[in-house]
Amino acid sequence: MNYLLNKDNKRAFIVTTVFIFISVIVVLLSLNTGTLKISPLKIIQTFLGQGDFESSTVLFDYRMPRILITMLAGIGLGISGAILQGLSRNHLADPGILGLHAGAAFGLIIFVTYFHSMDKNIALFIPLFTFGGGALTALLIVLLAYDRYKGLLPIRLILVGIAISAGFSAITLFFSLRLNEETYSFASRWLVGNIWGRDWINVMALLPWILILAPFTWIKSKTLNALSLGDDIASGLGVSVEKNRILLLAAAVGLSCASVAMAGGIGFIGLVAPHLARRLVGTMYQHFLPLSGLIGLIILVLSDTIGRSIFQPNAIPAGIVVAAIGTPYFLYLLAKTK
Repeated sequence: MNYLLNKDNKRAFIVTTVFIFISVIVVLLSLNTGTLKISPLKIIQTFLGQGDFESSTVLFDYRMPRILITMLAGIGLGISGAILQGLSRNHLADPGILGLHAGAAFGLIIFVTYFHSMDKNIALFIPLFTFGGGALTALLIVLLAYDRYKGLLPIRLILVGIAISAGFSAITLFFSLRLNEETYSFASRWLVGNIWGRDWINVMALLPWILILAPFTWIKSKTLNALSLGDDIASGLGVSVEKNRILLLAAAVGLSCASVAMAGGIGFIGLVAPHLARRLVGTMYQHFLPLSGLIGLIILVLSDTIGRSIFQPNAIPAGIVVAAIGTPYFLYLLAKTK
């Protein structure tokens, strides 16, 4: 038994280290992508304070905020999807499919209705509005999917999530049509996952949510292992089922909604990243939870880079590229699920 555990730990360490290395390469590639090409060596020199004015301006004023947003949002969406799949005991669960993104979009539309933009210090409040919309969505889903005798039913969770998502999407569309032309244009760009124009204030708005909630979920990885086995088994192992389910669900909502607040309505990362991580390092949450975040980071940064580079000068929003990758994979998983 100890041999197997040590073998799993070693495998998880090696795979995670490899993906950290891949993440660094993808980020360097993204930093070099744009109208002005900056070599990896020049990027490193600029970070060390030895770059010229042009390189420093491009990197620190334009590319770095955008790339940091994609990195943090990818981590948040990947970990959020892993949590939701464990809580629902359904490997097709995803923040977008369950309706959390629709709730976050509703919260953002309420925000732009009153504040009209993501500029300046007011942007710090955007994750609070999207979290409120996501929390309301999660509450409705849990209330409608919960059975008094059988607990949270996985199939009902998906179906209720789809219905709630459709309802909130309709409400969001109704409110967006009442906005002025400039604000409506901003909201529509956000809904398709356009990360263009993000600034350091947007990074600061997202950073605390990821720094606090991501480590919290990893600390709770053993609890997630127990909950994924079922409520009865988890209770038998001494886990406070309802308390931990609420805490972890709130963490998943916070990670997801804060991420989409700054990166836009990007789907499928929360579905794809945990699946790939689980295949690579197994089902223990202490192993595949961090890897889910890394894979989410790689997918979103790479998607944004592809959207900016291949279709120049007309950039494609990262959300569209992610959907092009995620939709076939979702159909593949759906076909395999019995």
